[in-house]
Amino acid sequence: MNLLSTLSGSNMEGFYPEGWDLARIDACADQDPESILERQSFWHADFQPVSCDSIDDFNMLMGHEIAQTIRDARDAGKTLALILPVGPMGMYRWVVYFLQAWKVSCSHVHGFNMDEWSDGEGNTLAPDDPGSFQRAMEEAFYGPLGNLTVPPSQRNFATKTQLPAYAEKITSLKAQGALLTTVFGIGRVFHIAFWEPHFAREFASVDTWKTQTHRFGAKLHPLTIEQNAITSFKSRFTLTPARANTIGPGLFLQSDSIIGGCDGVLGRGMQWQGVSLWTTLRYGPDMWVPSSFMPTLPGKLFFMKELAGPLSAECN
Repeated sequence: MNLLSTLSGSNMEGFYPEGWDLARIDACADQDPESILERQSFWHADFQPVSCDSIDDFNMLMGHEIAQTIRDARDAGKTLALILPVGPMGMYRWVVYFLQAWKVSCSHVHGFNMDEWSDGEGNTLAPDDPGSFQRAMEEAFYGPLGNLTVPPSQRNFATKTQLPAYAEKITSLKAQGALLTTVFGIGRVFHIAFWEPHFAREFASVDTWKTQTHRFGAKLHPLTIEQNAITSFKSRFTLTPARANTIGPGLFLQSDSIIGGCDGVLGRGMQWQGVSLWTTLRYGPDMWVPSSFMPTLPGKLFFMKELAGPLSAECN
């Protein structure tokens, strides 16, 4: 007895995106934890998952990877465009630590925050609002870097005025030889940024889906609301906006490299991100599962070892 056998006629029927193959998702999650690093046919030759034993290891290793990418670009005389998330966040302290230890300036970096809470018209929170992603980024990354920081004119946030310019700016930077790296987490419903799976129903083909650069006031899936209620609002779901501005696959799939992170361990054996991780690594590219495209790009996906499971029934 499980969801698949009891779904018909229940209140959950029609809740999950219609393009999801629930049996296939379940099969992705029903794997031997020791097999999670086994290469799949659709992975890029330079894509690699990295298992982390603790949250301290996770934050440090992911932070080092971001800092190293920034330093490598500077050493190569390259401009670096970074698409950045607010979640996961613990790695930013280490990015700052390594760049300051190495005395690496970020004057060659252009930062593009991937999303922001918004209303139905794409209007966003004030930059100094406690819930604003812009404020979180300024406090965790740009501010602590001090005189090594990304110049303010090169910081881009997913506001109604700035988000539409992302595609042109990134295209122009790449035409001048810049590198593009996307840093990301994976959502409960397999989103990248707030590009939700149910958006797929609007597109006749994956090729058209892949061209979408951004969206204002995107309607978030209920599971995304609940994920953020847990991870950002201490369970107070009434504080979680139901919409957000977000980049789309037309930007993150143009990345020269990616740096991903899954740290969704809650404690006492509980977690929320194991299925998201396994499905990303095993489902195969599908526009109804946005994160499934990330292993097709070069880079690393850091994850907490506990997320590998086994994912089975357990009372806590």
